[in-house]
Amino acid sequence: MNLAVVVDIPAMIVPDDVAVFGDGHEKTYQVLRDEAARQAALMESLGVSRGDRVGLLSTNRAGALSSFFGILMAGATVVPMNYRARGSELAHLVSDSGASLVIAEERYIDGILAAGMTRDRVLTLEEAHSRSAGLEPKDEPADVDDSDVAVMLYTSGTTSLPKGVLLTHGGFTQYVMSQGEAADGEFHGRVAVAAPLYHVAGLSTIAVSLFSGRETYLLDFEAGRWLETVQSRKITHAFLVPSMVSLLLRHPDFDRFDLTSLQMMTYGAAPMPPAVRHAMLERFPASVSFSCAYGQTETNSTVSLLGPDDHRLEGTPDEIELKRRRLSSVGKPLPDVEIRVTDDEGNIAPANVTGEVFIRTGRAMAGYWGRAGGTRVTLDSERWVHTGDIGHVDEGGYLFLTGRASDLIIRGGENISPSEIEDVLERNEEVEEAVAFPVADDHWGERVEAAVRLVPGAIGTVDALLEECKASLSGAKRPDRIHIVDDFPRTSTGKVLRRGLSKQFGTPQVADVAV
Repeated sequence: MNLAVVVDIPAMIVPDDVAVFGDGHEKTYQVLRDEAARQAALMESLGVSRGDRVGLLSTNRAGALSSFFGILMAGATVVPMNYRARGSELAHLVSDSGASLVIAEERYIDGILAAGMTRDRVLTLEEAHSRSAGLEPKDEPADVDDSDVAVMLYTSGTTSLPKGVLLTHGGFTQYVMSQGEAADGEFHGRVAVAAPLYHVAGLSTIAVSLFSGRETYLLDFEAGRWLETVQSRKITHAFLVPSMVSLLLRHPDFDRFDLTSLQMMTYGAAPMPPAVRHAMLERFPASVSFSCAYGQTETNSTVSLLGPDDHRLEGTPDEIELKRRRLSSVGKPLPDVEIRVTDDEGNIAPANVTGEVFIRTGRAMAGYWGRAGGTRVTLDSERWVHTGDIGHVDEGGYLFLTGRASDLIIRGGENISPSEIEDVLERNEEVEEAVAFPVADDHWGERVEAAVRLVPGAIGTVDALLEECKASLSGAKRPDRIHIVDDFPRTSTGKVLRRGLSKQFGTPQVADVAV
């Protein structure tokens, strides 16, 4: 089943309802479907055929969705590209994907040409719209097999060049249809999508929203703009990464905006600092329900969910305490997902024993583009995804993540999990977020350092934090230095670049405090 059905089906049921709003443009389901069908015809006229890769380089614009679904309707594979990529990184996306055509915003054209594409194989969003407007729309989405690749998403590439993750029509549609009922003519809300199109969280949120017949509002995140959009458009549902939530709460006018239209806010894609979660639960309207989603690009979005009931600290004192503890988890697996944790010998770990997290679901990636060896490392013969995440499952089936296997700090041969250090630092009420990281050391190989971001107005001192670490951590795990920072280097989706801190603070420092 072609993934384009997420627009095709609602266009038949609610053709005149608003499908998407963004960059000042509003499109009904019928208009979105017709534009996509004409762009599918344009793809075919340009020689794009089933299985070809077509790049899409755009911020969150309504016009980009016409191209996205047009590429799918033609039977080709969409390759959403990071619009922040420049130079060699953009050249890698273009060359590695083997894109036969790239559709992009006007401002990115020069970068794409410098990356090696010829102008006749590049279209601006406006050109794609104008050149397709006079064409006869494609009647039906191209016939595809469930195993055909619908979308190729590139990983963030924090430790190596980004890899193209192959997500199939069958896997993506399975996820979408498991998350909501098809449009039925009833009002199902308005969704604000601020996650980018090149991230699985952004694309999956859009797809589920459209399939369900919701109004989808696309915007590039800026705290004030997001708050104003929720208030003026009466947004009911939203997805945010934790760093976005933090920026909202720090906005000087946060409490002046009317956010009571919000019914559900989902967060995920990066760890949520406890102080930010606490402030979120305290300061958003009491009517807002929250959920935490965990997943990877390789698992085609969400695999576990910490639901609204888990965020309501209600019940007996023991029940409240249990819920409070489980707020630091990523919830329980979705119905189509298996989760297991294994120890160093590959045995399934019992409850509350830490090991590597493995995921199995029928919608997992088909593999990495052009990387058979990398595929075999991540996706084994029994279709278990080796996530690289370290964690444990408690007696109730809740999954707790404690770090990445690649994040381990190895000091004098001893493996140290950064989360142990971060947990101690984040107990301090003046610390909003903490990150422990390795720094090269001639004697130990690696030494432990940490950086902290304080809550607004805090006057915490490095000496006090070092004393807390001394009281709670063994000598090998105590940070040699703690740096106070305004923020951390991050990926576009808010994940901290731990190695970026290693590089930043890896040279001798005169003082213990970095501002």
